[in-house]
Amino acid sequence: MTGIRRKLLVVSAHADSRTPFLVQSNENIFVRMAEPVTGSEEIPAVTENDADATSEELENNQTNAMVEEGTNLLRKMEISVAEAEKRMGKNSVNIQETYTVYLIETRLFSSDRPIDAVAEGHNPAPDSVWRRYSEFELLRNYFLVTFPFVVVPPLPEKRAEFVWHKLSADNMDPDFVERRRVGLENFLLRVASHSVLSNDKIFYQFLTEENGWKEVVFDTGFQAKADSRLKALNATFRVKSPDKRFVELKHYSDELQSITSQLLRVRARVADRLYGVYKVHGNYGRVFSEWSAIEREMGDGLQSAGHHMDAYASSIDDILEEEEHYADQMKEYLFYAEALRAVCRKHELMQYELETAALDLASKKQQREELATGTVRTFSFKGMTNKLFGQETQEQREAKLQVLEEQIIEGEELVKEKTIECDEFVKNAWVDMVRFKEQKDRDLKEALISYAIMQISVCKKGIQMWANAKECFSKM
Repeated sequence: MTGIRRKLLVVSAHADSRTPFLVQSNENIFVRMAEPVTGSEEIPAVTENDADATSEELENNQTNAMVEEGTNLLRKMEISVAEAEKRMGKNSVNIQETYTVYLIETRLFSSDRPIDAVAEGHNPAPDSVWRRYSEFELLRNYFLVTFPFVVVPPLPEKRAEFVWHKLSADNMDPDFVERRRVGLENFLLRVASHSVLSNDKIFYQFLTEENGWKEVVFDTGFQAKADSRLKALNATFRVKSPDKRFVELKHYSDELQSITSQLLRVRARVADRLYGVYKVHGNYGRVFSEWSAIEREMGDGLQSAGHHMDAYASSIDDILEEEEHYADQMKEYLFYAEALRAVCRKHELMQYELETAALDLASKKQQREELATGTVRTFSFKGMTNKLFGQETQEQREAKLQVLEEQIIEGEELVKEKTIECDEFVKNAWVDMVRFKEQKDRDLKEALISYAIMQISVCKKGIQMWANAKECFSKM
């Protein structure tokens, strides 16, 4: 697992937002949301020579960037998911099951010991808690309800998808558990670097308090505030004046999901074929070894060339494990697409509630006018009964007018409240969308560059193998 143990992504407060990725036609929706954040730093240029950098050096560079640029909780605390462990226990229906828990380690930076003290080894012992994957899900669901305007970072997949055939899709497979451990750590770092999510006390308790955390979450009553899928779907089809920016954003998220899934499928097919090609080269080693047994002068050269072929064939395992690391980076943005749609659905629901309140208020005002003037503008059953059985008395009309006046005042307050709520949501959502765009542009650009560097390195190793084989043949 040489590549998988590395940090998935650099989490930082600032990013280069000038490089669009994937869906060029929809990138302008982010530009219209708000002015770009100033003070962005350009990503250092990567040359072909960087292809020789080791995994450890890349990990150190990413970690250093994270510490330097991270804000809020990451400036005060070091967070890691150190290890995973299988356990046996009984579930809610009293059935024995095997499950995986993950060790979260946190270390606070004291005021007299800055972050630089990490490199000097002066940090105190870390605090640790064990969490199941379901607890990570609970935390994220809490974020989705409590901060609906935030593009909440996604969790790693619950079961493996888009894998090449050698990797197991079993969620208890050690390789998959290790990849999920890295993904869960990345999720925590994403949250800890977010200016809103990182300041939530529930998140801090998730990191530091092993017992009683679930009870604290449920006591917030967030589940009662969660919008039902049916309610959100109803709002999607019945809203009359949807915000075009959110409509375009939803379309963009659909295309982003489609493109990243296609990219991952192509990568899985290429990995399968590449695995077969490399392993077939192992046959060269076997044939050369057998051939060397019947040759005197050529035997040593053939035997050495066969060893190089065997090494070449076995190297594909490490190569594809390293590739899987970059595939996981792409998968994160595959899952981010759903987080974008969640923000859009929430806005549609709020807009629908505002429109419903406005229509109800307009209806009440029309009733007041009709009752005050005694004229009915539109056909109604009530107007027909008045014609058949006579008009209401003055006292009855005044009593109804008084009730309508109270309802109109309440309706105006409700419309005002919903308008302010919707405007505040849009304001906060666009700020977070700009942050997300900068993060997305930077992360995907870095992932693709790193993937290209890795492929250059693989090709160099292949050339070196054939150069060694050529030398063996020349000495025969």
